[in-house]
Amino acid sequence: MTTVAPTNGGEKANINAVAVAALGVVYGDLGTSPLYTLQTVLSAVGGHPSADTALGVLSLILWTLIITISVKYCAFVMRADNHGEGGIMALMSLVGVNGWRKGAYIGATMGLLGAALIYGDGVITPAISVLSALEGVNVATSALKPFVLPAAVVVLILLFAAQRFGTASIGRAFGPIMLCWFGVIGLLGLWGVIQHPVVISAINPLLGLSLIGAHPAASAGILGGVFLCATGGEALYADMGHFGAKPIQRAWYVIVLPSLFLCYAGQTGQLIAGVKEGANPFFAMAPTWALYPLVALATAATIIASQAIITGSFSMTRQAIQLGWLPAVQIRQTSDQVYGQIYVPLVNVLMAGGTLTMTLVFRSSDALAGAFGMAVATTMVLTTCLLWRAMHVTWRWPLSVVLPLGALFITVDLAFFFANLAKILEGGWIPLTLGVTLFAVMVIWRSGMQTLRARLAGQTLTPDAFFAEAERSGLVRAPGCGVYLTRTADQVPPFIIQYARQMGSLHQTAIALHVEFEECPRVPADRRATVTSLGHGLWRVGLRYGFVEIPNVARELAILPELADKFDPESAVYFGSRDLVECHKRGLVDRIRLGFFTLLHKNAARVSDRFVTPIDRTVELARHVEI
Repeated sequence: MTTVAPTNGGEKANINAVAVAALGVVYGDLGTSPLYTLQTVLSAVGGHPSADTALGVLSLILWTLIITISVKYCAFVMRADNHGEGGIMALMSLVGVNGWRKGAYIGATMGLLGAALIYGDGVITPAISVLSALEGVNVATSALKPFVLPAAVVVLILLFAAQRFGTASIGRAFGPIMLCWFGVIGLLGLWGVIQHPVVISAINPLLGLSLIGAHPAASAGILGGVFLCATGGEALYADMGHFGAKPIQRAWYVIVLPSLFLCYAGQTGQLIAGVKEGANPFFAMAPTWALYPLVALATAATIIASQAIITGSFSMTRQAIQLGWLPAVQIRQTSDQVYGQIYVPLVNVLMAGGTLTMTLVFRSSDALAGAFGMAVATTMVLTTCLLWRAMHVTWRWPLSVVLPLGALFITVDLAFFFANLAKILEGGWIPLTLGVTLFAVMVIWRSGMQTLRARLAGQTLTPDAFFAEAERSGLVRAPGCGVYLTRTADQVPPFIIQYARQMGSLHQTAIALHVEFEECPRVPADRRATVTSLGHGLWRVGLRYGFVEIPNVARELAILPELADKFDPESAVYFGSRDLVECHKRGLVDRIRLGFFTLLHKNAARVSDRFVTPIDRTVELARHVEI
């Protein structure tokens, strides 16, 4: 999280600055939803809504933002910060359902599936956001229509290429732009409200409920379109570790929510006044002279809209790796001041490929609207279920509070979930398929690693047995210090045993290093390390890290007092194993599952990438393991 100044004035100023930066990363998706939300709902109500219908739609949008974003996410879900980290994976860990322990299967499945679906939705968000903005030029002239798709492709390529510079740089650049965006859409909306003050009556929730009751056959389409105003809420929580809860909440209540209220109200005023068929009510708010500048600003804002889901995916990936649900991949720290700001090259490349594919296949924001929302709606339902457990079990709130809140949130979430089911055949199956596929990868990796560790655990030796064998074989003790990264924390690990047998030698100071990740974001320094002497210059060291920390084992070993005169950080050699896993299971399902695991294991990140060891003094040794 961001470090703030110690004084109250400095803290307030810094929170405000971070809140502006958060606008450029967290609120792009929510902030640009006015570009396509009402336009999508129009098709569900026949294209020419009456005044009552328009007010009913506005009422549904306003109360969706209030209940789902203002109350559920900002007031309650963001209270479930796991020592500063957010996202459904952190929530899963917070409520104690990380893993397949007895009684935790359902909770773990909810958390993993919700996390996986965010990736599935992440390939659609950038595509629909950028296309919807660039299509604004069609309001002024049809001559530029052939250039919309190529321009969208170029913009998306540049967006993903910029990720390597980190969210700190992106936030500083995008924050002021988004501040301008919210100011502009708020002013446009305010002018529409002044012209059509009747829209203020939409604050009455009965108008929205009456609309659903009067059009039951079209209710799925209406709610499916209305839900687009809340997409981005799940990324708001996932990005909490990048900026902290207070700046994100302040930006929402002070800037984003009022601007969105005014913008949707202004668009509704245009609908009541009457807009030409096929016109986007958002661009209809702008005077003719301001149309092209507004399209340019909207394009910049929608580029930024993609940022929330991308950075949220980076955070989710790191959490999944540290908690043991995904194979290790390279993670780069992009800020020396804000620990949550990272860049994951592989995830960036895969999301870029998926987004560009969706853009080229669907070719327009209208076509993409059918695929958008299903994954988000499912994730929000799963988040509510885990939030209920957090309120009841973790926070120990009384049922008199938990039940009404849970009932409110789940009722709204399920209404949108069932409404979005109608989109599955229109393209909603794509993000669902991607999410379920990633969920399967997570489960296969976890179970495969458990099988591998169980296999290795049976190959350990006690220190007495190991040194007795070493004496019989005439083991040579080489000068210097060797650090052996092992998967087991008990006895003498198989890696050292195999190394000693094959090489016929062992360093005079041999450190069996086991790195373990706990179900909390960060581990205090006083709990970081445990050191045990096994005799004859052999040491067993355990290092504990939280699921958002990137281990720097060389630095940690150098400060251990027990190894002060034995470990030289400038000359120590690090040994890691590159396990060559082979599956010898007879069952077809097990062979497929473990076969895929071996493929993932083969392509996991190197030891030097994951544990920050000196590359020129890190050696990987192949080891054959049958499972």
